[in-house]
Amino acid sequence: MTLVAESDLRSESAERRAVLGVTRSATARPWRDRLDARGGALARQIAQEAGLPDVVSRLLAARDVAADAAEAYLNPQLKTLLPDPSLFTDMDAAAARLADAVERGEKLAVFGDYDVDGATSVAVLVRYLRGQGLDPAVYIPDRLVDGYGPNPRAVGELAAGGATLLVTLDCGTSSFEAFDEAKRRGLDVVTLDHHQAGVELPPTLALVNPNRQDDLSGHGHLAAVGVTFVALVAINRELRRRGWFERRGTPPPDLLSLLDLVALGTVCDVVPLKGLNRAFVVKGLTVLRARGNRGLAALADVVRLSGPPTPYSLAFMLGPRINAGGRIGDSGLGARLLTSDDAVDAGRIAVELDRLNRERQALEAEAVDAAELMVAARLGGEAPPVIVEASEDWHPGIVGLVAARLKERYRCPTFAIALDRDGGAVGSGRSIAGVDLGAVVRLARERGLIAKGGGHAMAAGVSLPAAGVDAFRAFVAAAVADGVAMARAAEALEIDAALTADGATPDLVEAIGRVGPFGSAQPEPLFVFPSHRLLYLDAVGRNHLRLTLCSSAGTKLKAMAFRAVGQPLGDFLAGSRGAPLHVAGHVDLDWWQGAPRVQIRVVDAADPAKSRF
Repeated sequence: MTLVAESDLRSESAERRAVLGVTRSATARPWRDRLDARGGALARQIAQEAGLPDVVSRLLAARDVAADAAEAYLNPQLKTLLPDPSLFTDMDAAAARLADAVERGEKLAVFGDYDVDGATSVAVLVRYLRGQGLDPAVYIPDRLVDGYGPNPRAVGELAAGGATLLVTLDCGTSSFEAFDEAKRRGLDVVTLDHHQAGVELPPTLALVNPNRQDDLSGHGHLAAVGVTFVALVAINRELRRRGWFERRGTPPPDLLSLLDLVALGTVCDVVPLKGLNRAFVVKGLTVLRARGNRGLAALADVVRLSGPPTPYSLAFMLGPRINAGGRIGDSGLGARLLTSDDAVDAGRIAVELDRLNRERQALEAEAVDAAELMVAARLGGEAPPVIVEASEDWHPGIVGLVAARLKERYRCPTFAIALDRDGGAVGSGRSIAGVDLGAVVRLARERGLIAKGGGHAMAAGVSLPAAGVDAFRAFVAAAVADGVAMARAAEALEIDAALTADGATPDLVEAIGRVGPFGSAQPEPLFVFPSHRLLYLDAVGRNHLRLTLCSSAGTKLKAMAFRAVGQPLGDFLAGSRGAPLHVAGHVDLDWWQGAPRVQIRVVDAADPAKSRF
């Protein structure tokens, strides 16, 4: 089926421009073709010149890939995408100081953040340094006791333990007090980070951050683990130049073997999956299949990961469990898992992280239920421009997840804030496309409404007095009102192509996957399945729906609608048993007993008999 190109029909009615005539779906959104006339022409050119399926050609055209670049895009190569590390400000100084530490056999301390990006960054560096004969001390801060990033007390402990060099990963760009303490104690500091940086930077021997204002590398999209990997390339080069490997009588380490960790951190930190990041993930998934990292292998076994690993399994199966320790348990568990070479130890940690994740899920579900009641009481049935809710009952480690769930349901910027008994508050925010939440938080900090805060366009964190929550809510609501109104006016479900249950084969889904990985800045393709009958519907888990759809030719297709119970989509599906539906969703492979079968993750639906739902 050829989808309507909206740019060709600007003078036509909304019904003509809507895909399958859907101008208001079950989730109250119009369906639009992702490609305009130019994109449609490019898709046809790619299909003809590159010999690719029409669906794959449409996906490449949506990413503005030229026909003669299609093959290179589908097979990204690190050797062509990896930059010269020296392009990063301070990278040469960082590499030289770490090479010195290797040659001298220094006592080195590694300080990492407590999330997946931090844990993978630590694991990448620690594994490299161990291979060169060092045994670095690792410090992962406790979210409740230490807060985010290095602090003077932790720096003092590491210096007292004999460290002469401190390397901070995924943190440190704004750690002025901590690094003043390091300087006072004669401790050299190297920082590898990616967070937004101000003009003034803390005192370090080297601060490598592609987002510092004087860095011209053009790689500000990297996660911290990506920056760390590029740093290893620089260290390797420096040690090779010094003749280190020849003197040791060993070959340089295989850095590519660490790409499973780089892929995990990159996906879970939700950085744009473009350029080098995309290559990291594509190559990293191949490394992950080999199960060389005992910790990742143990965790994959615990979660019963079947079939080849995908970005989805990294983001929703492995990543949340590694994060669970930092959210509600021992913050160092994730890094210890990823650096363990002992199968028994790795298995024990993986089981504990899985247990903590189940506990986290229970806390999250309870908090989300409470938050939804708060929103209903505050706003009634109105669509809120922004949500800012707070509670003494919420664990600080789950407020980001609560904010994400509320943002997903209400489709507006959301902050969830945990209040403590000492009059403080810690919150996390999630945004929608078109509203830069990081900029809002920075402005709130400049105006004194919050004590600390930072982030990026889609996610941010804040610390503030509990008494200041109402003022913060009012400020955020005013700051984002226009942006939210514009985003909602332009909101539509962008459709990539039409499929049927008959044509959605495992081979096609694998071909679609080659256009990925999908994630931040790489939207997962969204397909419509026209007039498929809903044969079966049942609730599963806490609030999910399991479906069976059937094409007009009689081919059946399994589907899931996650977190749909009690929502407009779930209500619509429940009232449509036995009826034909237009269904919009993502396709992936569900591996059952070693064999792949296609499954849809349903995100929307509409009644074919109505131009408006």
